[in-house]
Amino acid sequence: MRTLTPNNEQIDKKWYLVDARNQVLGRLSSKIATIIRGKNKPYYTPHLDTGDNVIVINAKHVKVTGRKASQKTYQRYSGYHSGLKSHNLAYIREQNPEYIIWHSVWGMLPHNKLGRKLIKKLFVYSGNEHPHQAQEPEVLEL
Repeated sequence: MRTLTPNNEQIDKKWYLVDARNQVLGRLSSKIATIIRGKNKPYYTPHLDTGDNVIVINAKHVKVTGRKASQKTYQRYSGYHSGLKSHNLAYIREQNPEYIIWHSVWGMLPHNKLGRKLIKKLFVYSGNEHPHQAQEPEVLEL
């Protein structure tokens, strides 16, 4: 028997809407990464983009367990001497709450050309509103 590889006509792309209110960050992110990658479909292929688009709303209300709100740090480096900047989760939640979910999902995707293509299928919004009503997203309960 031959292994069948799906082509673009066979791949069914959907849009899902996920409400992050009172969801635990890591569990939410792993389920979102699975959907974006396409691992929930029977024709999943590791080297193809077979996943769906995901819209996440209420990102500022995502929960973390333990003392991560004060102890978890996000670091970035400018490339210059003493250019290391680090902020804790509470500060990032005030400044840019969308980054928390985006960064968590990005860490669960492959870090290559395919991963850079897949992360563009994630749309995160801090509030309850989103501009993707025309795509008619299905509400996904996680």
